[in-house]
Amino acid sequence: MRAGAGEAGEAGEVPAGPGWLIAANVVRWRRYGEGGQQLRPGTKSYRGGSKVYVIETHPGSGHEQLTTIGRGRHTGTYITIGMATRNLHTFRAVPVHSPTVLRLCEQADVGGCWTDRQDAEELAARLGRLAVEYRTIHWAAAHPVPCRCHECLTLSPA
Repeated sequence: MRAGAGEAGEAGEVPAGPGWLIAANVVRWRRYGEGGQQLRPGTKSYRGGSKVYVIETHPGSGHEQLTTIGRGRHTGTYITIGMATRNLHTFRAVPVHSPTVLRLCEQADVGGCWTDRQDAEELAARLGRLAVEYRTIHWAAAHPVPCRCHECLTLSPA
């Protein structure tokens, strides 16, 4: 269930907020290459650890792809792109007050933010479970040594 975060009356007017979105962080290191034996920091578009907002999920694909808003790796300005769920972690529901994020959410033609906290929290919990599952399925081969992928970093003692 989605509803607009607010109605924009005049051109350029900021939508009335706040709205609820799902925030997540980009994995610091992701596996790539043949058998996932190589590591790269973050993704092509986002730095590792960057905070992104999920504005749309694609249930037909089993939530494997998401549309996100976040600050780009190279420009530092907000960008809206589709990305794989496996490259994100720490999904959580957050109220969004940023006029830029709310405006981009409205412009993306996805219907705005989630209407309430409960809907956003339920989807965030589901996406968190699916992200772990997708990382495991996508990279079923043995990890490189030493490995700095998200699973190995979270399992290693601090």
